[in-house]
Amino acid sequence: MRYGHSGGPDPPHPGWGILRVMKDVHQRNVLNRLKTARGHLDGIIRMVEDDTYCPDVMKQLSAVQGSLERASRLVLRNHLETCVAAAMQAGRIEEIVDELMEALRYDRIATGPAGADLAPLGEGASA
Repeated sequence: MRYGHSGGPDPPHPGWGILRVMKDVHQRNVLNRLKTARGHLDGIIRMVEDDTYCPDVMKQLSAVQGSLERASRLVLRNHLETCVAAAMQAGRIEEIVDELMEALRYDRIATGPAGADLAPLGEGASA
């Protein structure tokens, strides 16, 4: 997708002009990883429906999470190579650093696991 004045959407930040958001090589790799993870997730759903042994399901869930984290890393790399680099060249350093710090809040590797997900369910609570 290209941003600009040719009837397309507005650029992510005013003044950025025409910008290719995702490099073709990164887009292909991210899409391949996501499609693979989707297929893997369908298999895990079947495992749960078939009452597969819990540790086996957990192993497969971990594999999908790893695949999604690798896809996220590719998106981050693309962002650094495109948007961040362009913003820094244009002197918008504080703005892009703030944006990047906000985006990294959603990255488990950068922020660590969310302990709340490990809390036991209270009595009478349903999953």
